[in-house]
Amino acid sequence: MIKGRTTTLVLLLAFVASLFGCATNTTHDNTKKGAGIGALVGAAAGAIIGYQNDHSGGALRGALIGGAAGGALGAGAGAYMDKQQTEFEQQLAGERAQHQIEIERQQNEILKLTMNSEVSFDFNSDRIKSTFYSPLNKMADVMSRYPRTQIVIVGHTDSVGSEQYNQDLSHRRAIAVADYLVSRGVAAPRLGTEGRGELEPIATNDTNAGRAQNRRVEVFVVPDQSLG
Repeated sequence: MIKGRTTTLVLLLAFVASLFGCATNTTHDNTKKGAGIGALVGAAAGAIIGYQNDHSGGALRGALIGGAAGGALGAGAGAYMDKQQTEFEQQLAGERAQHQIEIERQQNEILKLTMNSEVSFDFNSDRIKSTFYSPLNKMADVMSRYPRTQIVIVGHTDSVGSEQYNQDLSHRRAIAVADYLVSRGVAAPRLGTEGRGELEPIATNDTNAGRAQNRRVEVFVVPDQSLG
């Protein structure tokens, strides 16, 4: 069983440095063994997560675009990620049609897959729903055929319960997804996990519908810096 490592949200300076190979590893030693990822992945995922909450599109957006323009990713990265995105969309067409999964292209060629609570986890549980196995199997198949990417899994909850409890629950959910992907053949060193708890809602927590939207799992698929 994988023991996932927590990916930290990094400062903008650390992200820029990592794009040029200067950042140090941002994972924690006291987190679960075997799901570690490099500094680039942690920094890129942290920057993307931060960027989602930065609607003004200021320094973070500039760093991401500037990093890509400065040669952080080779010219082949876009084509590689295009093919992978197309396969994700084809394999998960049914789930997307039912609004269970969203696939988005982020800055710096990063893919983001978002799974809502209807398909992923029951309320107050870190056990994967049986309905989640099929989409996870499809995701693992695509990931295994595109090994030149790293994967960051981020769990989110609604605001019911204490902040600390929700933080722990969200991380356990991310680890459960990572464990399952490894059981389906995705290499453990490619995977990193993070729990964001109730800190990044995408809807109101004042309604059942809003809370359901906030209970989600996000998967960031990050191209290797070596892609040419």
